Amino acid sequence: MSEAAFTPYPDRDSLMRGLAELVADQLRAAVATKGRATLAVPGGTTPGPFLTWLSEADLGWENVAVILTDERQVPETSERSNTRLVRETLMQNAAIAATLVDFLGADGTDEALAAIRDRLAPVLPIDVLVTGMGGDMHTASLFPDAPELAAALDPDAPILLGISPAGQPEARLTLTAPVLSAAAAAHVLITGPEKKAALEHALADGPAAEAPIRVVLSAPCPVTVHYAD
Repeated sequence: MSEAAFTPYPDRDSLMRGLAELVADQLRAAVATKGRATLAVPGGTTPGPFLTWLSEADLGWENVAVILTDERQVPETSERSNTRLVRETLMQNAAIAATLVDFLGADGTDEALAAIRDRLAPVLPIDVLVTGMGGDMHTASLFPDAPELAAALDPDAPILLGISPAGQPEARLTLTAPVLSAAAAAHVLITGPEKKAALEHALADGPAAEAPIRVVLSAPCPVTVHYAD
């Protein structure tokens, strides 16, 4: 089903550093070629060290737009806010010069969602996508149990959708399948044997509705899975 490359690391610190170096190289190349670049990054707890290492990279950050793959609909002050994570890890050191295009302002109205889409549209497509995967094979906030999943997987889906996974404590906003799969380069960051087992299942043939990470694994761009126990 997928031609994704698999890169194992001896430990998590090596993974975070190695991925940061690779992403920095790809951003430099995009800026050199296009004059600008867009980096999409995940939230949650796993990517924090990667984002911190990346913040120190020497590149033209003033020409880089940073976007999230998804966000929980919580205040930015919440410990569960992906925007807070990115501000505290990536948006410092050299990377403070980058522009963060956040999803803040979503209040449940169509007008607010449209305003966020309008902010995102000028910085798309994504040049470098870094995303994670859950044990249920979700990525971004494309959860198998979300009622809105079919709409988010539709090839004609808008840039961003509100989504309410049944097993999650809050509603979310997520980039949709066509945005994720249009990235110029994609990296999947996973740790631990549970997620490795889930990845092996996702790499088999099957619908994205069963394993939404297949949206990224089957993307036409170079895809690399980065793994450490």
